[in-house]
Amino acid sequence: MTPRERRPASGTQHLLRSGDYQAVVASVGASLRVLRHSGPMGERDLVVPFDADEVRPAYRGVTLAPWPNRIVDGRYRFGGIDHVLPLTEPERGHALHGLVSWLDFEAVDKGADHVTLAAEIEPQTGYPWRICIESTFRLSEGGLEQTVTGTNMSDTVAPFGISGHPYLVAGPGRVDDWTLELPADVVLGVTEDRLIPTTEQDVDAHDARCFDFRRPRRIGDARIDHAFTGLRWDDGMARVRVTDASGSGVSLAWDGACPWVQVHTADMPGRATDRIGLAVEPMTCPPDAFNSENSLIYLDPASRAGGSWTIASI
Repeated sequence: MTPRERRPASGTQHLLRSGDYQAVVASVGASLRVLRHSGPMGERDLVVPFDADEVRPAYRGVTLAPWPNRIVDGRYRFGGIDHVLPLTEPERGHALHGLVSWLDFEAVDKGADHVTLAAEIEPQTGYPWRICIESTFRLSEGGLEQTVTGTNMSDTVAPFGISGHPYLVAGPGRVDDWTLELPADVVLGVTEDRLIPTTEQDVDAHDARCFDFRRPRRIGDARIDHAFTGLRWDDGMARVRVTDASGSGVSLAWDGACPWVQVHTADMPGRATDRIGLAVEPMTCPPDAFNSENSLIYLDPASRAGGSWTIASI
């Protein structure tokens, strides 16, 4: 047997170009590895990149399916059956970010400005459904659009949800230095130790300094790892904007297929990666939706569902 040709740790690399934008998508996890924009001041990163031969850190740019965020204790009940998943966040005891993070996606369509990657989730302990996941990345003058869909190839209804995981970069410095605009009226509370969802509350109910960014303001020392909803829609789109002191930065926009968004200030005290990007994750459902059934997609056999979002330079 001939050894497989060595590839980078992040898999096959797909370089995309369109106008002032350049992106690199890695096949492992259908991950957005690089997104850059060229302007009058030169080229700059719009997301925190990672190296091609690096094991992807902190879920940067990964496609999340068949659930985003956490399933508490890795346990849920669906269709009258109890399911137990591997605990992929052992320090908190949860099943984190779905089942495709380390799958090697195959390119099923490719052009200079786009690529569609596909992989199958095989029936397994804890999730006994076969789901085909497709993740399409497309560059245009409007930025990078990512569309994620799942098709149920099993003969019973499957619980389902999706998201992405880009860490946005506004400019020089860290999260503390940037201004955030987040058009959300409601935040989902979590426990301090394990981030278990509790109750929904108005963003200005208890700690407006941490959660209320409906009007743009500096992030400062706010520490956020929460899901937001009650989104304010503008022409059918919700938009998060992150800018630096000069007013330049990056936006992420999505439609009603994702009524939730997770925002995380990437707090990693003592590490060089502490607060170097702001994770903004449009989600079809909130954390632990397999238990709460809040916004959960019930994916019928042979049916398809998903969502899309666009990252653009400001």
